[in-house]
Amino acid sequence: MSHPDLVHALRGGIVESFHRGAIAIVDADGTPVLALGDIDRPVFPRSACKVLQALPLVESGAAEAFGLSDDELALACASHGGEARHAATAASMLAKAGLDASALECGAHWPYFDGAIKAMARDGATPSALHNNCSGKHAGFVCLGCLLARAQGGGDADAWRGFVRGYLLPEHPVMREVSASLQSTTGADLSRLPVGTDGCSIPAHAIPLRQLALAFARVGTGVGLRDGQARAARRLREAVARSPFFVAGTGRFDTRVMERLGERVFCKVGAEGMYCAALPEQGLGVAIKIDDGNNARASEVAMAAVIESRVRLDDGERAFMQGFSDLTLRNWNGFTVGALRASPALRAALA
Repeated sequence: MSHPDLVHALRGGIVESFHRGAIAIVDADGTPVLALGDIDRPVFPRSACKVLQALPLVESGAAEAFGLSDDELALACASHGGEARHAATAASMLAKAGLDASALECGAHWPYFDGAIKAMARDGATPSALHNNCSGKHAGFVCLGCLLARAQGGGDADAWRGFVRGYLLPEHPVMREVSASLQSTTGADLSRLPVGTDGCSIPAHAIPLRQLALAFARVGTGVGLRDGQARAARRLREAVARSPFFVAGTGRFDTRVMERLGERVFCKVGAEGMYCAALPEQGLGVAIKIDDGNNARASEVAMAAVIESRVRLDDGERAFMQGFSDLTLRNWNGFTVGALRASPALRAALA
């Protein structure tokens, strides 16, 4: 199936680049409200599905057992920029379970946030796994593993560490819980769908946009989830709304949008042009895939246009969102050189 143009990059009065893709907007009963492109082709949601992966942390009782805060639960859903507060919060989650950064198996990389890189360089510091954009998610996995170990009779942090080791492998009890959460929320049979390895080394399951959107509609409403999952979804959405800095960071789309709109939107970016969102007031879930894998130049613009069209906004909020869906491009001299815009076809489909 040919995918429509969703986002245009303009320069000199013409479209310089076309970003094609697919969008599914689905209600909690699974009824499509909007289907653009092939919404049944399996795609890797990457980090866009982190809230689905974090549900077992809360539903199991691990978040309560270890006294995880709003900041820490938001970080469990995050692709953060590696700022000092992000790294410190991941360390705090581990400390509450009696462990440290050596328990993380996500690998280390330099922070994504430029200011954090420069601060570390000035201090002569080197990155650890705490700076990995997925460290909060992995710290959540470790906390879940510690609870599972305690339930099996492991009585101290050393026993928990041994149990948790290898948690990113598909057959580990932690990852079985995470995969079961993905399957139950999306309704997808993961055994019949492609599986790869994500950037943080956990299994990456390919799931159709239709079913990803369904999962986010369920996260936003609780409809179609068992009681414990519904309570967990509500708790995670509340935590992110209260602590949006921790789900992304300074200047990032997810943080800025949820700072402004609060619980009306839960949105989460994923690598390779993925974006998912829950719109609780409308009872809708959204899943977007940009064919060329572009995030900042395409998937953010498309998601902003969806939010504009579907969420209750006042005039100031609408202008704020239009700053993302119709973005003026300037060069290093400050000259206006072009724009990024939701395409006319996308605007018409959302009208």
